[in-house]
Amino acid sequence: MTMNHHGQPGGQPYPRPYLEPGANPTWIGRVQPGNYQPAPGNPVSLPRQNWATPQAPRSRRSLGTLPLVIVGGVLALASLMLVLPFLLGNTGVTGFVIGFIASLIPLSVVLLTVRLIDRWEPEPKRLLWFAFTWGAAVSIAGTLLIQPLFALAAPTSSEEAFTYFMATVQAPIVEEFTKSLGLLVLILAARKYFDGPVDGVVFAFTIAAGFAFTENILYFGREIASSTDPGTDLVRIFILRGVMSPFAHAVFTGTTGLIMGFAARRWHSGYAVLGFFIGLLPAMFLHNRWNSMGQNFLVEYFVVQVPIFLVAAVGIILLRIAEGKLTRQRLLEYARAGWFTPAEVEMLATSRGRRQAVRWASTRGRGNQMKSFIKGATALAFTRQRILSGRDVHVHQQDELEHLRSIPGLRAAVLQ
Repeated sequence: MTMNHHGQPGGQPYPRPYLEPGANPTWIGRVQPGNYQPAPGNPVSLPRQNWATPQAPRSRRSLGTLPLVIVGGVLALASLMLVLPFLLGNTGVTGFVIGFIASLIPLSVVLLTVRLIDRWEPEPKRLLWFAFTWGAAVSIAGTLLIQPLFALAAPTSSEEAFTYFMATVQAPIVEEFTKSLGLLVLILAARKYFDGPVDGVVFAFTIAAGFAFTENILYFGREIASSTDPGTDLVRIFILRGVMSPFAHAVFTGTTGLIMGFAARRWHSGYAVLGFFIGLLPAMFLHNRWNSMGQNFLVEYFVVQVPIFLVAAVGIILLRIAEGKLTRQRLLEYARAGWFTPAEVEMLATSRGRRQAVRWASTRGRGNQMKSFIKGATALAFTRQRILSGRDVHVHQQDELEHLRSIPGLRAAVLQ
């Protein structure tokens, strides 16, 4: 049986619009029939491939995410000129050092979770560093600059009223705005890598991890500097912030990232901005509810906050399942075009298949090669999803070509 360059058996291309059975396996990344096109067939020699659509004009090599990272680095350094004196002024050198070390523990927990969520289709490290430094420095500096405006509007009838206003009104509004602003920058400046809700959660968790890291340095270090019993008080606040609530900021900002991720599926900057403002509302509400817990803290924590965390965890699991189904469908389309066998698709696109594949390859000393093969196939599936979105098709077809060229080598590295 022969396949044409559209990947269809025989010599006739699929009629347009055409949507293969199962092309929309989940509510993530649904494809409009008019945007659908079959996967390119696997020729004898891929470099001679003649795509179904004209090649995009050759242009100068893109700098990719480098300009964004440079701008982010400059902003982070400028922000540190404000943030570091503020931290040292509140904690002292000893408090800062101890707070820094203690803050690494909850930070590691959140970042390990991000790695688990983003394991098989990891975001570029440059963008993750941008997200982290935005949260740890830029959003903190923005909060410090905007806070005084809210202080002017805060009630002055008593210190308690002032503190309550700043905690329940100022903090949710200002902190969620400055954190989520980093998400908006990412979705507008690095649109290619902001594919959907899972990416939105990954970037949001990373920004929130950075913000919580710096905030924890302040809280832990200030406890050391001001307490008459610093050891006991540090343990107390560490249990509160490092054990009971390491994911608090992640859950708050994660709701914004989730909504912006859904908006990203529309491939239009207007939807991204709209998703930003809509996503701020639940983030601010959740933040407000957390900061409003008072004398009945433990009751509210277990009755309200723990269920919210569990719902967030279940939501992330469902997102990963839906994303896995989408990945499997896209790889099946490549399998029909001759790039993979059906057995390989089950191995590359399902959790069980991936675990078994890595375990098998590890016994032969090829565990890392198998992981690279899985990641390459997953990246190919996501690239195809971008093509089927109907936006910047030529650009993504060039990426598809590069991924397809790499697949035989990645497979061969496993089987050597």
